[in-house]
Order: sequence, then C-alpha cells, then structure tokens
Amino acid sequence: MEWQELVNRMEATGRILADLFAGVGDEELRWKPAPERWSMLEVLVHLWDEEKDDFRHRLALTLDDPAREWPAIDPEGWVRERRYNERDPAEALAGFRHERAASLAWLRGLDEPVWDSAHEHPALGVLRAGDLLAAWTAHDLLHIRQLSNLRIDYLSIEAAPYSTRYAIP
Repeated sequence: MEWQELVNRMEATGRILADLFAGVGDEELRWKPAPERWSMLEVLVHLWDEEKDDFRHRLALTLDDPAREWPAIDPEGWVRERRYNERDPAEALAGFRHERAASLAWLRGLDEPVWDSAHEHPALGVLRAGDLLAAWTAHDLLHIRQLSNLRIDYLSIEAAPYSTRYAIP
C-alpha cells in the first residue's frame, strides 16, 4: 500500500471519529462502563493528545533523526493526570480536529520521506517510519471500535426496560 493511501484513510477515519461525537450528551460522554475503563470523552482527549504528543512527533523524529531518543509518553497516566473526563468536550473535539488537520497537512507536505528510517524502541525493537504511519492509521480504527462499543453499552442501559438483545445476541 502506498503511504498516501494511509494518509487518505487517516483523513477519513478522523472524520468518522469526530462524527461519533455528534449529538452525544454530556452524561453519555463522561459515562464509564467500569472505573478502569475509559469514557467517550477520555477517548477523545486521548486522541487529541496522541495526535500532538505521540504519533506526529515520533514519526517526525524517526524520519529526521532515527537515532534520537523519543520523549516519554504515558497515555494511561495522562487520563488521570490531565483529568480527561473533566475536560470541555467541545474544546477537545475542536482540538482533535485542529491537530488532525495539522497532521494531514504535515504528512502531505513531506518530500520523499524515507519510510524505512528506523528507530530502536526499548520494548518493541526496530520500528520503521512506515510502521508508525500504519500504526497511527490502525490506532484510529481501534478507537472507532472502542467508541462504538461505548455507545452500544450506554444505549443498552438507557433503553431499559427495553433490550438490545435482538441486535446484540
């Protein structure tokens, strides 16, 4: 697959991610199916932070200077430390959209990137720039699935006394 196709997919999945929040009320956005699971709002702020603090930054480092150490990230810890579930949903959505647009513009502006440039990750081993781009694209899909499951779980509770079992055996 050509790298431009991955970028096109990221544009499409970015729209899908943003659309998953349309018309969702504040209670549903902040609802968590269990204390250790994320709310929709936590997923959204995570996507925003990943856009600016993880994927784009680390991919740029790998393309420019593969041997350079990556800055530390803590996506799980940030959920609590940065108080994701207390954030303003409109600001988070606007932030994600802005950062995704910046990422797409940056990616499309790359001049003959060397996708085989490789960084040695301490836990995962060799990661090529192309691996990071593919993972970034997959990351969107994983969170689309997660957000869809959250919406289904919330609906299953809110639809009571009716059941969703006809659709979800």
